[in-house]
Amino acid sequence: MNISKPALISVLIAAALLSGCKDEESKQVTIEFMHSSVEQERQAVITQLIERFSKQNPNIVVKQVPVEEDAYNTKVITLARSGALPEVIEVSHDYAKVMDKEALIDRDAIKKVISNMGEASFYDGVLRIVRTEDATAYTGVPISAWLGGIWYRKSALEKAGVSEPKNWTQLLDAARAMTHAEDKKYGIALPTAESVMTEQTFSQFALSNHANVFNAAGEVTVNSPEMLASLNYYRDLAQYTMPGSNDVMEIKDAFMNGTTPMAFYSTYILPAFYKEGTPADLGFVVPNEKSSAVYGMLTSLTITAGQKEAETEAAEKFIAFMEQAQNSADWVLMSPGAALPVTKAVVDTDSYKNNDVIKAFGTLPAELIAQFPNVQVFGSVGEKNFTRMGDITGSAVLSEMVNSVTVGKKETNAALDRSQQRIVELMKQH
Repeated sequence: MNISKPALISVLIAAALLSGCKDEESKQVTIEFMHSSVEQERQAVITQLIERFSKQNPNIVVKQVPVEEDAYNTKVITLARSGALPEVIEVSHDYAKVMDKEALIDRDAIKKVISNMGEASFYDGVLRIVRTEDATAYTGVPISAWLGGIWYRKSALEKAGVSEPKNWTQLLDAARAMTHAEDKKYGIALPTAESVMTEQTFSQFALSNHANVFNAAGEVTVNSPEMLASLNYYRDLAQYTMPGSNDVMEIKDAFMNGTTPMAFYSTYILPAFYKEGTPADLGFVVPNEKSSAVYGMLTSLTITAGQKEAETEAAEKFIAFMEQAQNSADWVLMSPGAALPVTKAVVDTDSYKNNDVIKAFGTLPAELIAQFPNVQVFGSVGEKNFTRMGDITGSAVLSEMVNSVTVGKKETNAALDRSQQRIVELMKQH
Protein backbone atom coordinates (compact mmCIF):
# COMPACT_ATOMS: atom_id res chain seq x y z
CA MET A 1 0.00 0.00 0.00
CA ASN A 2 1.36 3.39 -1.01
CA ILE A 3 1.17 6.11 1.68
CA SER A 4 1.34 9.75 0.59
CA LYS A 5 4.10 11.90 2.06
CA PRO A 6 1.78 14.14 4.18
CA ALA A 7 0.00 11.06 5.53
CA LEU A 8 3.32 9.42 6.42
CA ILE A 9 4.41 12.54 8.30
CA SER A 10 1.11 12.53 10.21
CA VAL A 11 1.61 8.86 11.20
CA LEU A 12 5.17 9.55 12.38
CA ILE A 13 4.06 12.58 14.42
CA ALA A 14 1.25 10.55 16.02
CA ALA A 15 3.71 7.76 16.85
CA ALA A 16 6.13 10.26 18.35
CA LEU A 17 3.36 11.82 20.43
CA LEU A 18 2.20 8.40 21.60
CA SER A 19 5.77 7.52 22.53
CA GLY A 20 6.04 10.82 24.43
CA CYS A 21 2.86 10.02 26.37
CA LYS A 22 4.26 6.62 27.30
CA ASP A 23 7.48 8.27 28.48
CA GLU A 24 5.47 10.67 30.64
CA GLU A 25 3.45 7.78 32.06
CA SER A 26 6.64 5.90 32.88
CA LYS A 27 7.88 8.93 34.84
CA GLN A 28 4.74 8.98 36.97
CA VAL A 29 5.36 8.16 40.63
CA THR A 30 2.75 6.92 43.10
CA ILE A 31 3.22 7.42 46.84
CA GLU A 32 1.00 6.61 49.79
CA PHE A 33 0.12 8.97 52.64
CA MET A 34 -0.99 7.25 55.84
CA HIS A 35 -2.86 9.43 58.36
CA SER A 36 -5.36 9.12 61.21
CA SER A 37 -8.03 11.52 59.88
CA VAL A 38 -10.75 8.95 59.25
CA GLU A 39 -13.62 11.43 59.72
CA GLN A 40 -15.29 12.34 56.42
CA GLU A 41 -14.93 16.10 56.83
CA ARG A 42 -11.20 15.74 57.56
CA GLN A 43 -10.65 13.38 54.66
CA ALA A 44 -12.34 15.97 52.45
CA VAL A 45 -9.78 18.60 53.52
CA ILE A 46 -6.88 16.22 52.87
CA THR A 47 -8.38 15.26 49.50
CA GLN A 48 -8.46 18.97 48.54
CA LEU A 49 -4.82 19.38 49.62
CA ILE A 50 -3.78 16.36 47.54
CA GLU A 51 -5.71 17.68 44.51
CA ARG A 52 -3.96 21.05 44.91
CA PHE A 53 -0.60 19.24 45.08
CA SER A 54 -1.42 17.11 42.02
CA LYS A 55 -2.14 20.20 39.90
CA GLN A 56 1.35 21.48 40.71
CA ASN A 57 2.93 18.01 40.38
CA PRO A 58 0.99 16.10 37.68
CA ASN A 59 3.54 13.27 37.66
CA ILE A 60 3.03 12.43 41.34
CA VAL A 61 -0.01 10.45 42.46
CA VAL A 62 -0.73 10.59 46.21
CA LYS A 63 -2.98 7.86 47.61
CA GLN A 64 -4.53 8.31 51.05
CA VAL A 65 -4.32 5.52 53.61
CA PRO A 66 -6.62 6.59 56.49
CA VAL A 67 -6.23 4.39 59.59
CA GLU A 68 -8.13 4.55 62.90
CA GLU A 69 -5.99 5.98 65.70
CA ASP A 70 -6.42 2.89 67.91
CA ALA A 71 -5.06 0.60 65.18
CA TYR A 72 -2.38 3.01 63.94
CA ASN A 73 0.79 1.75 65.61
CA THR A 74 -0.09 -1.89 64.95
CA LYS A 75 -0.71 -1.06 61.28
CA VAL A 76 2.75 0.55 60.97
CA ILE A 77 4.39 -2.59 62.42
CA THR A 78 2.37 -4.89 60.11
CA LEU A 79 3.22 -2.85 57.00
CA ALA A 80 6.89 -2.62 57.99
CA ARG A 81 7.12 -6.40 58.35
CA SER A 82 5.61 -6.93 54.90
CA GLY A 83 7.85 -4.26 53.33
CA ALA A 84 4.84 -2.16 52.35
CA LEU A 85 5.24 1.00 54.44
CA PRO A 86 3.64 4.10 52.90
CA GLU A 87 6.21 6.68 51.83
CA VAL A 88 4.69 9.42 54.04
CA ILE A 89 3.24 8.75 57.48
CA GLU A 90 1.60 11.14 59.95
CA VAL A 91 3.18 10.30 63.29
CA SER A 92 3.34 11.56 66.88
CA HIS A 93 6.80 12.47 68.21
CA ASP A 94 6.35 9.63 70.71
CA TYR A 95 5.83 6.93 68.12
CA ALA A 96 8.41 8.45 65.78
CA LYS A 97 11.04 7.49 68.39
CA VAL A 98 9.95 3.86 68.11
CA MET A 99 10.08 4.01 64.31
CA ASP A 100 13.53 5.61 64.42
CA LYS A 101 14.82 2.92 66.77
CA GLU A 102 13.63 0.30 64.27
CA ALA A 103 15.40 2.20 61.42
CA LEU A 104 12.08 2.82 59.63
CA ILE A 105 12.72 6.54 59.04
CA ASP A 106 14.70 8.19 56.25
CA ARG A 107 16.62 10.73 58.34
CA ASP A 108 18.40 12.28 55.34
CA ALA A 109 15.18 12.98 53.46
CA ILE A 110 13.56 14.57 56.53
CA LYS A 111 16.63 16.68 57.20
CA LYS A 112 16.58 17.86 53.59
CA VAL A 113 12.97 19.08 53.85
CA ILE A 114 13.62 20.92 57.14
CA SER A 115 16.84 22.40 55.79
CA ASN A 116 15.05 23.71 52.68
CA MET A 117 12.28 25.20 54.82
CA GLY A 118 14.80 26.74 57.22
CA GLU A 119 14.85 25.89 60.95
CA ALA A 120 13.83 29.48 61.71
CA SER A 121 10.43 28.90 60.06
CA PHE A 122 9.45 26.80 63.11
CA TYR A 123 8.60 28.23 66.51
CA ASP A 124 11.38 28.01 69.09
CA GLY A 125 11.30 24.70 70.95
CA VAL A 126 9.46 22.73 68.26
CA LEU A 127 12.38 21.04 66.49
CA ARG A 128 14.02 20.13 69.80
CA ILE A 129 11.18 17.67 70.45
CA VAL A 130 11.74 15.78 67.18
CA ARG A 131 15.53 15.53 67.36
CA THR A 132 17.00 12.05 67.20
CA GLU A 133 18.84 10.56 70.18
CA ASP A 134 22.24 11.52 68.77
CA ALA A 135 20.91 15.09 68.16
CA THR A 136 22.13 15.03 64.53
CA ALA A 137 18.81 14.51 62.72
CA TYR A 138 15.01 14.62 63.06
CA THR A 139 12.32 11.95 63.25
CA GLY A 140 9.83 13.93 61.17
CA VAL A 141 8.80 17.34 59.86
CA PRO A 142 6.43 18.89 62.46
CA ILE A 143 3.08 20.11 61.10
CA SER A 144 0.92 20.65 64.21
CA ALA A 145 0.90 20.18 67.98
CA TRP A 146 -1.34 20.07 71.01
CA LEU A 147 -0.45 21.15 74.52
CA GLY A 148 -1.55 19.97 77.95
CA GLY A 149 -1.95 21.98 81.13
CA ILE A 150 -4.43 23.18 83.73
CA TRP A 151 -7.64 24.64 82.32
CA TYR A 152 -10.01 26.53 84.56
CA ARG A 153 -13.31 28.41 84.50
CA LYS A 154 -12.51 32.01 85.38
CA SER A 155 -16.02 32.59 86.77
CA ALA A 156 -15.80 29.54 89.08
CA LEU A 157 -12.47 30.62 90.57
CA GLU A 158 -13.70 34.18 91.00
CA LYS A 159 -16.85 32.97 92.77
CA ALA A 160 -14.73 30.85 95.14
CA GLY A 161 -12.34 33.77 95.77
CA VAL A 162 -9.44 31.76 94.33
CA SER A 163 -6.67 33.35 92.24
CA GLU A 164 -5.11 31.69 89.20
CA PRO A 165 -2.67 29.10 90.66
CA LYS A 166 0.89 29.92 89.59
CA ASN A 167 2.78 27.19 91.46
CA TRP A 168 2.28 23.77 93.07
CA THR A 169 1.28 25.11 96.50
CA GLN A 170 -1.29 27.50 95.06
CA LEU A 171 -2.74 24.74 92.86
CA LEU A 172 -3.07 22.37 95.81
CA ASP A 173 -4.70 25.10 97.94
CA ALA A 174 -7.10 26.01 95.11
CA ALA A 175 -8.12 22.37 94.55
CA ARG A 176 -8.68 21.90 98.29
CA ALA A 177 -10.73 25.09 98.62
CA MET A 178 -13.06 24.14 95.77
CA THR A 179 -13.61 20.50 96.78
CA HIS A 180 -16.99 19.69 98.35
CA ALA A 181 -17.03 15.91 98.16
CA GLU A 182 -20.35 15.65 100.02
CA ASP A 183 -21.95 17.46 97.06
CA LYS A 184 -19.87 15.47 94.56
CA LYS A 185 -17.96 18.61 93.61
CA TYR A 186 -14.20 18.32 93.28
CA GLY A 187 -11.43 20.90 92.91
CA ILE A 188 -9.67 19.42 89.88
CA ALA A 189 -10.15 16.68 87.29
CA LEU A 190 -6.86 14.79 87.27
CA PRO A 191 -5.99 11.54 85.42
CA THR A 192 -5.25 8.58 87.70
CA ALA A 193 -5.96 5.60 85.42
CA GLU A 194 -3.30 3.27 84.03
CA SER A 195 -3.22 5.28 80.82
CA VAL A 196 -0.94 7.34 78.57
CA MET A 197 -2.76 10.49 79.72
CA THR A 198 -1.75 9.82 83.33
CA GLU A 199 1.91 9.47 82.34
CA GLN A 200 1.72 12.66 80.28
CA THR A 201 0.15 14.64 83.12
CA PHE A 202 2.51 13.32 85.77
CA SER A 203 5.47 14.09 83.51
CA GLN A 204 4.53 17.78 83.48
CA PHE A 205 4.78 17.97 87.27
CA ALA A 206 7.93 15.84 87.45
CA LEU A 207 9.79 17.82 84.77
CA SER A 208 8.75 21.05 86.46
CA ASN A 209 10.62 19.70 89.51
CA HIS A 210 13.65 18.71 87.35
CA ALA A 211 12.85 14.98 87.62
CA ASN A 212 13.31 12.86 84.49
CA VAL A 213 13.36 9.19 83.51
CA PHE A 214 16.95 9.42 82.22
CA ASN A 215 19.93 11.64 82.95
CA ALA A 216 22.21 13.01 80.21
CA ALA A 217 24.28 9.78 80.29
CA GLY A 218 21.17 7.70 79.60
CA GLU A 219 20.99 6.17 83.08
CA VAL A 220 17.53 5.46 84.55
CA THR A 221 16.76 8.04 87.27
CA VAL A 222 13.17 7.22 88.22
CA ASN A 223 13.88 6.76 91.96
CA SER A 224 15.47 10.21 92.42
CA PRO A 225 14.52 12.54 95.32
CA GLU A 226 13.01 14.96 92.74
CA MET A 227 10.78 12.21 91.33
CA LEU A 228 9.72 11.18 94.83
CA ALA A 229 8.69 14.74 95.67
CA SER A 230 6.73 14.91 92.40
CA LEU A 231 4.93 11.62 93.07
CA ASN A 232 4.08 12.69 96.62
CA TYR A 233 2.66 15.94 95.27
CA TYR A 234 0.59 14.21 92.59
CA ARG A 235 -0.81 11.83 95.23
CA ASP A 236 -1.76 14.82 97.43
CA LEU A 237 -3.41 16.66 94.53
CA ALA A 238 -5.36 13.52 93.58
CA GLN A 239 -7.20 13.76 96.92
CA TYR A 240 -9.22 16.57 95.34
CA THR A 241 -10.25 14.81 92.13
CA MET A 242 -13.15 12.45 91.46
CA PRO A 243 -12.84 9.01 93.12
CA GLY A 244 -11.72 6.01 91.06
CA SER A 245 -9.49 5.70 88.00
CA ASN A 246 -10.02 8.79 85.87
CA ASP A 247 -9.07 8.97 82.21
CA VAL A 248 -9.79 11.17 79.19
CA MET A 249 -13.60 10.89 79.12
CA GLU A 250 -14.13 11.21 82.89
CA ILE A 251 -11.94 14.32 82.99
CA LYS A 252 -13.57 16.04 80.05
CA ASP A 253 -17.08 15.24 81.32
CA ALA A 254 -16.32 16.46 84.85
CA PHE A 255 -14.93 19.75 83.59
CA MET A 256 -17.62 20.40 81.00
CA ASN A 257 -20.56 19.53 83.29
CA GLY A 258 -19.28 21.67 86.19
CA THR A 259 -18.27 18.83 88.54
CA THR A 260 -14.82 20.43 88.67
CA PRO A 261 -13.76 24.06 87.98
CA MET A 262 -10.21 22.97 86.96
CA ALA A 263 -8.92 20.11 84.84
CA PHE A 264 -5.74 18.79 83.34
CA TYR A 265 -6.48 18.34 79.65
CA SER A 266 -5.13 19.07 76.20
CA THR A 267 -5.97 21.93 73.84
CA TYR A 268 -8.70 19.60 72.51
CA ILE A 269 -10.90 21.13 75.24
CA LEU A 270 -11.16 24.34 73.16
CA PRO A 271 -13.67 23.08 70.54
CA ALA A 272 -15.96 21.77 73.32
CA PHE A 273 -15.77 25.10 75.15
CA TYR A 274 -16.49 26.97 71.92
CA LYS A 275 -19.61 24.84 71.34
CA GLU A 276 -20.73 25.58 74.89
CA GLY A 277 -20.69 29.27 73.98
CA THR A 278 -18.46 30.56 76.80
CA PRO A 279 -14.95 30.79 75.26
CA ALA A 280 -14.06 33.94 77.23
CA ASP A 281 -14.49 32.01 80.50
CA LEU A 282 -11.65 29.56 79.74
CA GLY A 283 -8.28 30.12 81.39
CA PHE A 284 -5.02 28.21 80.99
CA VAL A 285 -2.12 28.00 83.40
CA VAL A 286 1.04 25.96 83.89
CA PRO A 287 1.75 25.84 87.63
CA ASN A 288 5.48 25.32 88.02
CA GLU A 289 7.80 24.31 90.83
CA LYS A 290 11.44 24.89 89.85
CA SER A 291 10.76 25.76 86.21
CA SER A 292 7.94 25.86 83.67
CA ALA A 293 7.14 22.52 82.03
CA VAL A 294 4.35 22.14 79.49
CA TYR A 295 3.35 18.76 78.10
CA GLY A 296 3.22 18.86 74.32
CA MET A 297 2.56 16.31 71.60
CA LEU A 298 3.91 17.08 68.14
CA THR A 299 2.45 15.65 64.97
CA SER A 300 4.96 15.25 62.16
CA LEU A 301 4.96 13.99 58.61
CA THR A 302 7.75 11.47 58.31
CA ILE A 303 9.38 9.77 55.32
CA THR A 304 9.96 6.04 55.57
CA ALA A 305 13.24 4.31 54.82
CA GLY A 306 13.89 1.79 52.04
CA GLN A 307 11.90 3.53 49.29
CA LYS A 308 13.00 4.01 45.68
CA GLU A 309 14.78 7.28 44.98
CA ALA A 310 11.89 8.64 42.87
CA GLU A 311 9.39 7.83 45.64
CA THR A 312 11.53 9.49 48.31
CA GLU A 313 11.88 12.61 46.15
CA ALA A 314 8.10 12.66 45.62
CA ALA A 315 7.58 12.30 49.39
CA GLU A 316 9.94 15.23 50.02
CA LYS A 317 8.00 17.38 47.54
CA PHE A 318 4.66 16.42 49.11
CA ILE A 319 5.75 17.26 52.66
CA ALA A 320 7.35 20.54 51.52
CA PHE A 321 3.99 21.38 49.90
CA MET A 322 2.04 20.46 53.06
CA GLU A 323 4.30 22.74 55.11
CA GLN A 324 3.52 25.82 53.00
CA ALA A 325 1.61 28.43 55.04
CA GLN A 326 -1.87 28.03 53.52
CA ASN A 327 -1.72 24.24 53.26
CA SER A 328 -0.45 23.92 56.82
CA ALA A 329 -3.22 26.30 57.96
CA ASP A 330 -5.82 24.06 56.27
CA TRP A 331 -4.35 21.05 58.13
CA VAL A 332 -4.37 22.83 61.51
CA LEU A 333 -7.89 24.19 60.99
CA MET A 334 -9.30 20.68 60.68
CA SER A 335 -9.25 21.01 64.52
CA PRO A 336 -9.29 24.80 65.12
CA GLY A 337 -7.94 25.72 68.55
CA ALA A 338 -7.18 22.09 69.39
CA ALA A 339 -4.32 21.70 66.91
CA LEU A 340 -1.74 24.48 67.10
CA PRO A 341 0.43 25.66 64.20
CA VAL A 342 4.15 24.93 64.58
CA THR A 343 5.41 27.18 61.78
CA LYS A 344 5.28 30.95 62.14
CA ALA A 345 3.72 31.75 58.74
CA VAL A 346 0.40 29.98 59.50
CA VAL A 347 -0.91 32.61 61.94
CA ASP A 348 -0.62 35.28 59.24
CA THR A 349 -2.91 33.49 56.79
CA ASP A 350 -6.40 34.98 56.41
CA SER A 351 -8.07 31.61 56.99
CA TYR A 352 -6.35 31.21 60.37
CA LYS A 353 -6.84 34.81 61.53
CA ASN A 354 -10.49 34.86 60.47
CA ASN A 355 -11.46 31.41 61.76
CA ASP A 356 -14.47 31.72 64.08
CA VAL A 357 -12.99 29.50 66.80
CA ILE A 358 -9.58 31.21 66.79
CA LYS A 359 -11.23 34.65 66.95
CA ALA A 360 -13.59 33.60 69.76
CA PHE A 361 -10.69 32.74 72.08
CA GLY A 362 -8.99 36.11 71.63
CA THR A 363 -5.37 36.05 72.81
CA LEU A 364 -5.49 32.45 74.12
CA PRO A 365 -4.24 30.70 70.92
CA ALA A 366 -1.22 33.06 70.79
CA GLU A 367 -0.55 32.46 74.52
CA LEU A 368 -0.57 28.70 73.90
CA ILE A 369 1.81 28.99 70.93
CA ALA A 370 4.12 31.07 73.15
CA GLN A 371 4.47 28.00 75.42
CA PHE A 372 6.41 25.96 72.81
CA PRO A 373 9.84 26.81 74.32
CA ASN A 374 8.57 25.38 77.65
CA VAL A 375 7.54 22.02 76.20
CA GLN A 376 9.30 19.20 78.02
CA VAL A 377 8.80 15.46 77.72
CA PHE A 378 10.10 12.44 79.61
CA GLY A 379 13.21 10.99 77.96
CA SER A 380 14.28 14.31 76.48
CA VAL A 381 17.46 15.67 78.09
CA GLY A 382 18.95 18.80 76.58
CA GLU A 383 19.13 18.22 72.83
CA LYS A 384 18.86 14.43 73.16
CA ASN A 385 15.65 12.41 72.87
CA PHE A 386 16.18 8.88 74.15
CA THR A 387 14.41 6.48 71.78
CA ARG A 388 13.94 3.95 74.60
CA MET A 389 11.30 6.25 76.12
CA GLY A 390 8.84 4.89 73.56
CA ASP A 391 9.23 1.40 75.03
CA ILE A 392 8.72 2.73 78.55
CA THR A 393 5.50 4.54 77.64
CA GLY A 394 4.32 1.43 75.79
CA SER A 395 4.96 -0.69 78.89
CA ALA A 396 2.73 1.60 81.06
CA VAL A 397 5.20 1.34 83.97
CA LEU A 398 4.86 5.00 84.95
CA SER A 399 1.06 5.27 84.70
CA GLU A 400 0.74 2.05 86.74
CA MET A 401 3.00 3.64 89.35
CA VAL A 402 0.83 6.78 89.56
CA ASN A 403 -2.36 4.70 89.69
CA SER A 404 -0.95 2.53 92.49
CA VAL A 405 -0.26 5.51 94.79
CA THR A 406 -3.38 7.56 93.95
CA VAL A 407 -6.16 4.98 93.53
CA GLY A 408 -4.37 2.03 95.15
CA LYS A 409 -3.01 4.10 98.11
CA LYS A 410 0.36 2.33 97.89
CA GLU A 411 3.48 3.81 99.52
CA THR A 412 5.34 6.17 97.17
CA ASN A 413 8.93 5.11 97.97
CA ALA A 414 8.20 1.46 97.25
CA ALA A 415 6.28 2.32 94.07
CA LEU A 416 9.23 4.37 92.77
CA ASP A 417 11.78 1.66 93.53
CA ARG A 418 9.64 -0.94 91.78
CA SER A 419 9.28 1.27 88.68
CA GLN A 420 13.03 1.91 88.63
CA GLN A 421 13.70 -1.84 88.67
CA ARG A 422 11.07 -2.56 86.01
CA ILE A 423 12.51 0.08 83.65
CA VAL A 424 16.10 -1.09 84.18
CA GLU A 425 14.96 -4.63 83.29
CA LEU A 426 13.04 -3.36 80.30
CA MET A 427 16.14 -1.56 79.01
CA LYS A 428 18.10 -4.84 79.13
CA GLN A 429 15.53 -6.43 76.80
CA HIS A 430 15.73 -3.69 74.15
